Amino acid sequence: MSIEPTSPRSKEQSHPDQDQPLGLTVHELPRVDQAAPVNTNGRLKMLLILLVCAAPVIASYFMYYVVRPDGRRNYGELITPQRPLPSFNVTMASGAVVPATSLKDQWLLISVGSGACDAVCQQHLYFQRQLRESLGREKERVDWIWLVNDDVSTPAALEPALKGATVLRVSPTDLVQWLEAAPGQRLAEHLYLVDPMGNWMMRFPAAMDAAGAAKAKVDLERLLRASSSWDNAGRP
Repeated sequence: MSIEPTSPRSKEQSHPDQDQPLGLTVHELPRVDQAAPVNTNGRLKMLLILLVCAAPVIASYFMYYVVRPDGRRNYGELITPQRPLPSFNVTMASGAVVPATSLKDQWLLISVGSGACDAVCQQHLYFQRQLRESLGREKERVDWIWLVNDDVSTPAALEPALKGATVLRVSPTDLVQWLEAAPGQRLAEHLYLVDPMGNWMMRFPAAMDAAGAAKAKVDLERLLRASSSWDNAGRP
């Protein structure tokens, strides 16, 4: 009887449960110059939030400036681009000095003139008061402002007519960097309208009469109606 030698290979085959050497696979590492993907999720969410917050303001201005049924026309001239309130200071009747930007968060119906207040100035103050009162319950959203552009004292006889007005003294140099008269006119010949965000956005024609004041009222009512979804009466 002969015994055949057993090869190492046949031994491995005859013992399948025997531990085998561990095989290692090396995968390719990412290249250093490969840019990581940018996560835009957060940015998109932030942009959407900003758009949602701004939507009422954008919509109201779109309705007023762009959508004009029946070919209606404004009496006041729209200012393009709008001019935000600058950083100059104004002096209140009490003598307190405050930044002009503190006037924000209300619609502002503004007149400009010397403290002496000539006939045109007095007419403007009258129209400002009447326009505001004619708005009824919406009048609390509008402040009427008289910007005095010199150091002349206001006549005592004028005080009853200024009840409810905000009288502020401002440097004429500062003022002309913000408001502007129509060609051939003076600042004191117009009324100006500023929105609650502090943007000068409308200038009413010079030499306003009662018929013009009635048209200005229509402009005011439209603007107040268009902004009712985002503008509240009074400053926060």
